Amino acid sequence: MSDITKKAISASLKKILCEKKLSKITVQDIADDCGINRQTFYYHFQDIYDLVEWTCIEDTEKVLKENRTYDTWQEGFLAVFALAKKDKVFIDNIYRSVSLEMLEQYLYRLVYPLLKNVVDEKSKRFSVHDEDKEYIAHFYKYAFVGVLLDWVRHDMSESPESIVEKVSKIVGGTIEIAFKNFGK
Repeated sequence: MSDITKKAISASLKKILCEKKLSKITVQDIADDCGINRQTFYYHFQDIYDLVEWTCIEDTEKVLKENRTYDTWQEGFLAVFALAKKDKVFIDNIYRSVSLEMLEQYLYRLVYPLLKNVVDEKSKRFSVHDEDKEYIAHFYKYAFVGVLLDWVRHDMSESPESIVEKVSKIVGGTIEIAFKNFGK
């Protein structure tokens, strides 16, 4: 039941974001739209920003669920772009309403596990320290988030397929080179 309520609260937030800026939305607005009381909201979320974060993580987890390997990372990245485009009003509102640092930190938490899985998978043939694998995953995390934020900043105008193709050309083979360079 708890997950159903959280999803309903999240849906209300997305609906209201089509009419109001995030900074103008109150917990009472969400509670009224969802047909719950404020206490129910606070039972599930600390505040609206906690709800925004949960919503983003929940949505992203759905699209990334099977795309966490080297062979499928492009599909996962493309799915994140497609989700952002589908929820353009939501993403634009978040982008323009929260600090860039907060948005970056959120995106880093989303992208890092995908990239860490890819790095761990591809590093099996190499002798690389765990801290070096983490460094490599973090490096790519910053690149991927930078590309994603730049796309949002430019009104999501470039096709996600084109972006993923360009990123794939850069990434293809460079992870193995990094492993060789970091090798024990």
